Amino acid sequence: MLRVIVLGAAAGGGLPQWNCACEACHAAREGGLLPQTQSSIAVSADGAHWVLINASPDIRQQLAATPALQPRQFPRSTPLQAVLLTNADVDHIAGLLSLREGQPFALYATRRVQGVLAANAVFNVLDRQLVPRHALALDELQPVLTADGADSGVRVEAFTIPGKVALWLEDPAAANFGSVAEDTIGLAISTADSVGRLIYLPGCAALPDAIKARLRPGDSLLFDGTTYTDDEMIRAGLGSKTAARMGHLPMSGEAGSIALWRDVPLAGKRFIHINNSNPVLLPHSPERAAIAAAGWQLAHDGMEFSVE
Repeated sequence: MLRVIVLGAAAGGGLPQWNCACEACHAAREGGLLPQTQSSIAVSADGAHWVLINASPDIRQQLAATPALQPRQFPRSTPLQAVLLTNADVDHIAGLLSLREGQPFALYATRRVQGVLAANAVFNVLDRQLVPRHALALDELQPVLTADGADSGVRVEAFTIPGKVALWLEDPAAANFGSVAEDTIGLAISTADSVGRLIYLPGCAALPDAIKARLRPGDSLLFDGTTYTDDEMIRAGLGSKTAARMGHLPMSGEAGSIALWRDVPLAGKRFIHINNSNPVLLPHSPERAAIAAAGWQLAHDGMEFSVE
C-alpha cells in the first residue's frame, strides 16, 4: 500500500498569493477559505520512510504542519529519504535550499533537470557527499533509494509528458521556448505490494492517448488543476497568459482535462496545483459543482489517502 500526503495543493504563489486580492485570495485572508501552500506531496510504503515529490518554497511550513515528516531521533533526523523532481519550476526546486542543513537524502530528477541544478551554484549548498544526485531513467520501473543506497520501499516509473521549460529558463527565440522532452515528466508511483499506482501529473500541457494508455483501473490520479478555463487569468485581470502559454491544460471544455479523462476508469481522480484564479476554490461556485459531478476531488493541504 502506498500512503500519500498532500503537503501543498496550490500553484505558484499559493493561496493567498502575497500580491493578489482576487476573490479566492481575499477569502483565504478573511477566513472563508483555508490557505494552501505551493504544490508538493510525500509518499511512503511503510509510514516511516518518506519520499518528497517536488520541493516547494513552502517546504519548511509544510514539514512543520505534518507530524509524519518531523524529526523522531535526537539530535537531528528526518523521515525524508529522497526528493524527486518533476521539472525545474521555481515552485518545485526552491525548497531544496531549505533542506541544506547537512541531512542525507537522495535527489532524483531527469538528466536535463539535474543539469539545471548543477549549472546553478546556489544548489551547491546541498553537499553532494550527503545528497547524492541520481538521473531518473525514463520508462523504467525503479526503486527509490535512500542516500546510503537502501531501498525506501517506493517504486517509480518516470515518463515524459507535454509541458514547457521552466519560466526562468525560457528562450524566446526557440521553438516552444527551448523546451525539451525531459523538462517535464509524469510519475507512476507504487510499492512492491500495491496493485494500483499513484499517477502524478502536476503540470501537463496536453493529454495524448499515449499517456492515458499508461493508466490502469486501479490507479489514482493527481492531475494539473491550474486553471478552469484557458483564458481565466486574462479575463480576471490577473495576467496576460493563457493556461496553454504557461504549459497547463485547463479543466473545462471539450479539450479540457475533465472531458479528456472522462472515459478512463480510475480508482480516484484529484486535481492539484490549483491557481488562486481558479473558481473551483470557491466551495459554492458552479465550477466546484461541475468537477464534483464529473467525479473529481480537489486536493488540499493535509489531505491523506492511500493507493492499494
